[in-house]
Amino acid sequence: MIKKKLSIVDIANELNISKTTVSFILNGRAREKRISEELVERVLKFVKEVGYKPNSLAKSLRTGKSHIIGLMVENIADPFFANIARYIEDSAYKSGYRIIYCSTDNDAEKTSELITMFRDRHVDGYIIAPPVGIEEDVAELIKDGIPVVLFDRHLANVDSSYVMVDNLKGTYEATEYLIEQGYKNIAFITFKSDQEQMEARLNGYKKALAENDLEPRVKEFVFSQDIKSFTAPLTEFIKSNSDLDAILFGNNRIGTGGLKVINNLGIKIPDDLAVISFDDHDVFELYSPSITAIAQPIEEIAEKTINLLLSKMNSQNEDIEIKKITLQTELIVRGSSQVKAKKLAAVK
Repeated sequence: MIKKKLSIVDIANELNISKTTVSFILNGRAREKRISEELVERVLKFVKEVGYKPNSLAKSLRTGKSHIIGLMVENIADPFFANIARYIEDSAYKSGYRIIYCSTDNDAEKTSELITMFRDRHVDGYIIAPPVGIEEDVAELIKDGIPVVLFDRHLANVDSSYVMVDNLKGTYEATEYLIEQGYKNIAFITFKSDQEQMEARLNGYKKALAENDLEPRVKEFVFSQDIKSFTAPLTEFIKSNSDLDAILFGNNRIGTGGLKVINNLGIKIPDDLAVISFDDHDVFELYSPSITAIAQPIEEIAEKTINLLLSKMNSQNEDIEIKKITLQTELIVRGSSQVKAKKLAAVK
């Protein structure tokens, strides 16, 4: 037989006091309402004995606060998003908030459904890495006065607070570095995307090549969580471009998949082919040789994102200032991109 869950009314009836008094005590307002310490102790003792747990949804309806933040990312299993989420969760918890995670898979329809779910749960604020096509939903949240902070990317037609990195500058500097090392046939391999941050990475690569009168070699793949989906076409691309001397991968997911392809083809890094990947990854340091990466400041992104949201949620001003924060990446040079310059120096 299922045991009936106790309510505030049940507690009030059992102790022969008003449900309002019980509610004040359980919500920490006993002193404010001048409820005697003896009564407070009696209620709390009874609550502990019966194992009463308040209905969080009902409480949020009464107080207007759920102390829950909705965090929506592309893929929570991705190392970049997982690390960001970990830091955000720690900071949020210290401030009395819990996090509900979800993966959008860059699907606008799924993201819209998840926003509706979070609204039903009365979350206090949203942190979103938004896919294209979700502009109307995000604009509606902001219009309704719900705190929202975007990160990793922003939506051009939505005036919102965001935290992201200078993606164009990151790939521009990495490509310039390869050119300075003596590489000329440099490919950019990425997922085909109309997301602002991915387009910026491609444009940074193209800008550096154009300034050095070099031709771009771009290969784009349809986004997929399954690395196997682009293994065969990537193999074919590398085989058919045998004069390549360097590859810049657009993110660490396609980068780790690309390293497997390169290894399977028997190509030596960096003797035959230099490699750089956007987004650092633990495996890049373990790989031999270690892989040069364009690293995003993960802790700083997380810190500024959660602090920005908390300031919005705790502000009494509904017209709180919109802040747009752009951080810088760091090119971490490792063994996968250094041989060519040494060879050229040796020839001289």
